[in-house]
Amino acid sequence: MGNLAETIGGLAAGGPRAGLPKVCWFEECLKDSVPLVGGKCASLGELIHAGVRVPPGFALTTEGFRSFMAQSGLEREVSAMLARVDATDLDALERTSASIRAAIESHPFPIEIEDLVAECYRKLGLRCGLPAVPVAVRSSATAEDLPGASFAGQQDTFLWIRGVDEVLAHVRRCISSLYTARAIAYRANKGFSEREVAISVGVQKMANSFTAGVMFTIHPANGDRSVIVIDSNFGFGESVVSGEVTPDHFVVNKITLDIIDRKISCKELCYTVDPKTQTSRAVEVPFERQKVQSLIDDEITELAWMGKQIEKHYGMPMDIEWAVDKDLPSGGNIFILQARPETVWAGRGQPAVTGSAGSAMDYILSSLLQGKKVN
Repeated sequence: MGNLAETIGGLAAGGPRAGLPKVCWFEECLKDSVPLVGGKCASLGELIHAGVRVPPGFALTTEGFRSFMAQSGLEREVSAMLARVDATDLDALERTSASIRAAIESHPFPIEIEDLVAECYRKLGLRCGLPAVPVAVRSSATAEDLPGASFAGQQDTFLWIRGVDEVLAHVRRCISSLYTARAIAYRANKGFSEREVAISVGVQKMANSFTAGVMFTIHPANGDRSVIVIDSNFGFGESVVSGEVTPDHFVVNKITLDIIDRKISCKELCYTVDPKTQTSRAVEVPFERQKVQSLIDDEITELAWMGKQIEKHYGMPMDIEWAVDKDLPSGGNIFILQARPETVWAGRGQPAVTGSAGSAMDYILSSLLQGKKVN
């Protein structure tokens, strides 16, 4: 880890690229790894080092991207095409973009990179106990997206990809998204050289969710920082995030991790994977399960503990997406999919807290008076 961190430091400072890996596992990444693996993958690595479980995966690094473009001759080919195009001519930009993307997507990776990606994918399947493990393949923007420059077009994501050939093909599709007409025009208008542009691609096990949802380490309704709030439904988290169902609702005391409030809803809809199309689709929850609690109490407690670790690591209230993966055995199948700072109460003064849930100290004193154990 130390050597990798040092070489990444050299990359961030514009130093030599010798010794940089072309692929690396998420657990090898930290927040300082953004120049090598982009923001998404660096964030996942940071969560792992905070002691939080995330779906396993690996990244084709910016070094792998540059090696592919250089060894294949695509770097020269793309530069020549871009040199001939007028960034203000939208039709010409679209044609050039289509030509560049077709060239990238049709060109095989060098044998070295193919072998590295194939070996990582094989090991990922072994780690998950799933041959041809389904993965998400997503672009991960790098630190070279300088302040004020978002480099639109780098955020392509492909879900439920299976098999090494499909993984390699979709990694190339992510790379080609660096050259949408919109992204090319954006960089030209901002005055960025194409040599400054790089991309990383993350390959991560799909969370085949039995249950999923969101978690806040602050009460989103009243700003109470003494509780953790969890909303959940069966299947993928889409139904919770979109508001299509009223999810189960749990309020957990942040200190003791006791569940101090629960509301079990009638959940008529959930999202699951279509085995034929390998895409997410809405299905009706069987009648006998609609009013069943979607998370068991032990899972609620473990999720809340994870939320505490994430908040402690980042030093601020967090908005977290999570999933319970049905492909893996109980006890190691709760995953954090994304964690970002909570924005509703951020920047406000000390929030006024309604008395519905009570503060952590109120709860502890009440429990002591009742003779309950609180630690």
